[in-house]
Amino acid sequence: MFSGRQRYWWFQMIGWGGLFLIHLFFAWFYGKFDTPEDRILFFTRALSFVVIGVILTHLMRMFILRLHLLGHNWGLQLLNFILLSIITASICSIIEQQVYKQFELFTQREIDVLKRRGIWLVSFNNMISWFIYMFIWNAIYIIYHYTRDYQQQQIDTLQLKSLVRELELKTIKSNINPHFIFNALNSIRALVDENPGRAREAITELSNILRSSITMHKTESVTLKNELAIIEDYLALEQVRFEDRLAVSYDIDSNTLEKQIPPMMLQMLVENAIKHGISREVQGGLVYIAARLSNNLIELCVQNTGKLTAEKEDTGFGLNSIRDRLKLLYPGRSGFEIRQLNPETVEAKIELPA
Repeated sequence: MFSGRQRYWWFQMIGWGGLFLIHLFFAWFYGKFDTPEDRILFFTRALSFVVIGVILTHLMRMFILRLHLLGHNWGLQLLNFILLSIITASICSIIEQQVYKQFELFTQREIDVLKRRGIWLVSFNNMISWFIYMFIWNAIYIIYHYTRDYQQQQIDTLQLKSLVRELELKTIKSNINPHFIFNALNSIRALVDENPGRAREAITELSNILRSSITMHKTESVTLKNELAIIEDYLALEQVRFEDRLAVSYDIDSNTLEKQIPPMMLQMLVENAIKHGISREVQGGLVYIAARLSNNLIELCVQNTGKLTAEKEDTGFGLNSIRDRLKLLYPGRSGFEIRQLNPETVEAKIELPA
């Protein structure tokens, strides 16, 4: 809204203007506007007070910036600002008295006090008043800069976390891409000699998979509908290799089809089910894929025939990449587990915010 310089001058006008209004209120309250001369005297003195305050605090600010006093530790900053307030207050007091003397702004009562108490004692009392103003000004100035720097630090920290998170996701994705392509190529290579027609279809399916894996680097989420389309292409390739050893079953809630999920995550569960489940079973088995909504969560479930082997299932790249991505994308708002559902079936389940 305002630049730093504009904001500074707005604060100066509001602060010193507020002090002027406070003096005006008390002068009116205590009946110091009885005569035109009283009013002229008040406004002249109040104007000189504001002008001296604005000029000296501005010079004080230039001094603070020139010597980088805000860069010191808190203890040294406090000492510097106390000394600076004392020096500035002393200068303000001297200037104010000289202005009063030059333009004859002292009242008769003040002249009597000067004669009775002496110029130095009155000057000291006046300096104390100015010191209070200068110290408050410095305190506000320090607090403002501390708050602004703290907010900027928070913004920088969030931006850094976002950058780190983006780099981590890209690193994970760069590893997923060749990992997935390698497995897809294994599924298609047997078709080239045995069934050229099916090989052409498989090449189309593979191109869809490659297009999806490339697009994956540009987005953090896809619709479940698009993810299932890639899974269908992948399973079609795998069924070429496993033939009747691989059966597939879907149970997809239609309300989940347009929901956003991380790309390739469900596909990796399917790939994991075939690699560690179906491929190890002599008779093959079933891959069951389900998606449903429950308690404002998207539940993605993949079940496969087989047995859970902890040393491979827990440390494999695919499952670790799923855990890492969930942690980065939905910290504290997602879940992932893989377990032996029964003696014949392994289940992997992901829960995401709907």
